[in-house]
Amino acid sequence: MKILFITSSRIGDAVLSSGLLDHLMARYPRAYFTVACGPAAAPLFAAAPRVERIIVMNKRKWAGHWFDLWWDCIRQPWGWGMVVDLRSSIIAQLLIARRRRVYRGRAGGRHRLYSLAKTLKLSDPPSPVLWTGPHHETEAARLILEGGPVLALGPTANWAGKIWPADNFSELARRLTAPDSGILPGARIAVFGAAAERDIAQPVLDAFAGDRLIDLVGTAELPTIAACLSRCALFIGNDSGLMHMAAAAGAPTLGLFGPSQDEIYAPWGAQTALVRTTIPYEELFPPGNRALDSLMDSLSVDAVEAAAGDLWARCESATD
Repeated sequence: MKILFITSSRIGDAVLSSGLLDHLMARYPRAYFTVACGPAAAPLFAAAPRVERIIVMNKRKWAGHWFDLWWDCIRQPWGWGMVVDLRSSIIAQLLIARRRRVYRGRAGGRHRLYSLAKTLKLSDPPSPVLWTGPHHETEAARLILEGGPVLALGPTANWAGKIWPADNFSELARRLTAPDSGILPGARIAVFGAAAERDIAQPVLDAFAGDRLIDLVGTAELPTIAACLSRCALFIGNDSGLMHMAAAAGAPTLGLFGPSQDEIYAPWGAQTALVRTTIPYEELFPPGNRALDSLMDSLSVDAVEAAAGDLWARCESATD
């Protein structure tokens, strides 16, 4: 059985969709999968079992990438056993398929995972999954050596409005790793981000130069980053694809929210939490707002430190 799984171009949405793919793998243990997604998200599926092909959808004018996908998939011998389209396109209707499952939109303001789960008629959303191979784990072990806990920071995002100021990240990390009063005394600090986001992350990198710093900004492919995140004691970062990766990797994850809807995009999992600006989403993000500067200023370091402490205490008590 051949299953075509069409998912997002964005890393965060692709991570959230991964639970559906994992569910299908468990339900159809003899099926083989083709994943179609954007170039940024494609590496997430490179190590997934029984994914025999990844079709990278490079955006073209006049929606030409959709024609490319159709032309590529129409030639599947004997058609598809199932087409799962999380992009709500017409592709599923234009391919020979025994079953079609197409995303139909949000689930009444609930978390996006519930909307995605409706596509497969599931009442309980399957949790996101990250796949790694042995070489990713080996590389992660080289990048994050044994030697005490690691505080992971995600100071970047795909839009300036969602980015908490870099100086706040630096001050927060100092407090959380303070030898006498921090929840992670003396911890090393790993800074994550894409290569194109280095300018955003640079002030945080500069604040912790030396042996304490682990620079993971644009230094490894996504499955290796996933393996690195799983080795971190705590992740704190802006609402971003990296935040969703951290939660899926099993790291205790605190998401920072302002001009985005936390009820829909909160990090998912038992060891997650969020803290948001004192100014509500509706005031920060009126229709047409495309701010070029941060809209996160009303979120204080004190508030994030307190939320991090609460999350850490909860995770600690769960392991007792």
